[in-house]
Amino acid sequence: MLPEDLLLLFVNEQTGHVLAGPETVTNALSGGMLAELVHSGRLGYDPHAKQLRIADPTPLPHPFLHESLTRLHVPLTPRRAVSRTRRYVRDTVLTGLEARGVLTTQKRIFGGFVIRDAGAVREVRTATGSVLFGHRSPDVRAGTLISLLHAVNAVHKVFGGPEHELTARAKQIADAQSPAVVAIHAAVVAEMVVAKVAATSEGRLLR
Repeated sequence: MLPEDLLLLFVNEQTGHVLAGPETVTNALSGGMLAELVHSGRLGYDPHAKQLRIADPTPLPHPFLHESLTRLHVPLTPRRAVSRTRRYVRDTVLTGLEARGVLTTQKRIFGGFVIRDAGAVREVRTATGSVLFGHRSPDVRAGTLISLLHAVNAVHKVFGGPEHELTARAKQIADAQSPAVVAIHAAVVAEMVVAKVAATSEGRLLR
């Protein structure tokens, strides 16, 4: 599932340390959940109305995905969908990964994990990194993951290396995604801007 893969990308497989802040990770996960619903055929995107709509109401076998779909109350803009999804997506994704035995949280604090299945973390990182570094052509899944990392400006944090070059490569991959994923990418970027402004304003008030 895309949001689970995203969270694994944000985790250092040796230390379990999270490679970005909570706002960054949560916004990316929200975009990942919406993209997964699009890829599953349940959500469609109307580029004229610029809204996400139900494309197929058939219940999903994955309970977390189906729950997310029922919470959206579509049609709505991708920006509104990201905002709604981010309220619960972090706990949903953590619960899924813990149930799979991939990782557990350290003292229930979002910021560090105990890795139970390093192979699962390594598999996602290798598959996505091979696309980012040009070793294989982008597929839908890796392309979407890179697009969402790019949306939260975290590609270089996750994979290391020169920020400018990695960002340029990620942008190229992100721009080539489907209209729905491009719209979700833009919505995540907008949420990141809001979070940054809010953090800046709060910092000024505390001075």
